[in-house]
Order: sequence, then structure tokens, then C-alpha cells
Amino acid sequence: MRAARAGDEQAFAALVERHRGELLVHCYRMLGSLEESEDLVQETFLRAWKNLGAFEGRSTVRAWLYRIATNACLDALDGRARRVLPHHVTAPSDLSAGRPPRTDIAWLQPFPDLREPAAPSEARPDMAVVARETIELAFLAAIQHLPPRQRAVLIMRDVLGWPARQTADLLEGSLASVNSALQRARATLREHLPARRDDWAPSTRPTEQERAVLRRYMDAVERADLAAMAGLLAEDARATMPPYPMWFQGREAVIASLAASWDPGAPGYVGRFRMLPTSANRQPAAGAYVRGPGEDEYRAFAIGVLRVEGGRVAEITAFHDPALFAAFDLPAALAP
Repeated sequence: MRAARAGDEQAFAALVERHRGELLVHCYRMLGSLEESEDLVQETFLRAWKNLGAFEGRSTVRAWLYRIATNACLDALDGRARRVLPHHVTAPSDLSAGRPPRTDIAWLQPFPDLREPAAPSEARPDMAVVARETIELAFLAAIQHLPPRQRAVLIMRDVLGWPARQTADLLEGSLASVNSALQRARATLREHLPARRDDWAPSTRPTEQERAVLRRYMDAVERADLAAMAGLLAEDARATMPPYPMWFQGREAVIASLAASWDPGAPGYVGRFRMLPTSANRQPAAGAYVRGPGEDEYRAFAIGVLRVEGGRVAEITAFHDPALFAAFDLPAALAP
């Protein structure tokens, strides 16, 4: 810190870089966007560098950076619409209407698990809480319904486990206002969490059962096996496809939508698929590659994130954005 105060940029970088991973997760949780979160972490470090002289050491560097990052996120969210998934903005889709055009709605984005902070160690006890953080897509979608300040309070108190007084100091508010905001945030969250998610628990890495479901899912997609896919889906399964404002509710509707794109004789035939496993938001996921009729290679198509409950797929969120593949360290194309 002394060297950083004296203008040593390398010392400053060493001081703050160890917190980059957890700050990225924090900003992502606030914003719902991986791209914007990366920008906000850079903005956090820039603000910290410019205001290094004001740091008096009354808190840890970690707490100081969280204060800067949270305020930067609140500034970015001021007056901005929340990020959503298709089922937040439109009724279930009608296959007969065809695929609607892509829109410029601010969609929620997935978070590659490979970007998460390293596991906590005895040398970094402050990182232990990061391993307990909740980052599942359904939780991220639910907290986007909260006003930005309530979102910040809920994350600091219920996700990161900060004491009420420390949270109030970070947000420069009163203890009473923070407690009130937390109660309102919890009530709103319960309204928007999926069924069977009222008692929220921190998410963990995909279990072996979930990974087995993912393998069966990828095999069904590659073989265009509708019967196998139907056997995997929960009866009330939901499939969404941002940035297309369309989604399907229920096993029959999801299978019908897949049949329309998997059948070579159908007008909406997409092509043959290859799948690569990955993990997003601590959920099983796969990168889907498609080779359309007459094409020579499989090109990046979508990142599909699965919510698995009771050994069945309860939700498929397929992010149709090839630009996301680089963030997951997945290639842009596969050879035949």
C-alpha cells in the first residue's frame, strides 16, 4: 500500500488484482451482464487508483473495493431497464407464427464458471464466502426485479454475508434504511423465484447426477432424438432462447419446437448439431454447434444452460450469441 500511494502502479496492481474474480462476480450479479461487469471492474480499479489518497485504512482493501464497485454499479444502473429473459416480457410462443426477429432488449447473460475466483485457501480466508455465493440463473433473473439499491443490500447481506452496519456504511445509509430495504427485497425475491425455490440455498458445482443429465441431453441433441429428449424433460419444463423473444412452456411445447428445427423436411430445419460440455452459473451447460445444409463446418450456435431438478431438465436457457463462446473458452467452429 505504501508503494502504491507513492505512485507505484505495479504495487497497486498487485494489491487489487487478487480481488478481480470476486468483484467480477459481484458486478455481474448487480448488472446481469458479463460484458458490462468486466467494464465495471476496470472502472472500479480506475476509481480506486484515482482515489488512493483517500483510503485511510479504516477498512480492508477488499471492503474498500467492494464499496467502489457497488457504487460504480449503482451509477451504471441509474435509469436503466433491468435485464430479462424472454418469459419476463412476452407470453408463451406460438410455433405457427414462426421465429420472431432478434430484439435489442437488454437480455440477461450467462456467467462462465471458469471466470469464478479460485477456491479459498488458508492464506485467503476472506475468499471463503465467495465459495458460498449464489449465482444460479434463476436467482440472477429474480434479483433483476429489485430496484438497484435493494439489489445491492440483498447481495451484501444475504449473499456475501456482510453485517447490517457494514452494509449501511458501504451504501452511506442508516441501519434502519438497510434493514427495511432488505425486508422488501426478500419479499420481492420470493415472488419471482421458481417453484420449489422459496428456501434459497447457495449454489454448488454441478453434481454427478446433473452431469449425467447433461451428457444424455447432449447425446439427444446430437442424434436429434426427440424421444430421448422427451424422457429427459420435466412435465412443466421451460425453454427460452434469448435474444429471440420466444419461449415454450411444458414438455409437449418444448418437444414440438425442437421437432420443427430438427426435422430435415421441416421449413424451419436448422441442421445437425455437435455439443461440447461446459458450465455456467454453477449449472450444467453445453456449447451447441450447428452445421446447416450445404455447410462445411459446425459453427457456434448457442450456449445452453440447464436447470436440473429431480434428475430431469426443468429449464433450458439457450443463449443464441456466438460471441459468448470465447468467454467460455470454446472454439468458434468445429470440423465435420
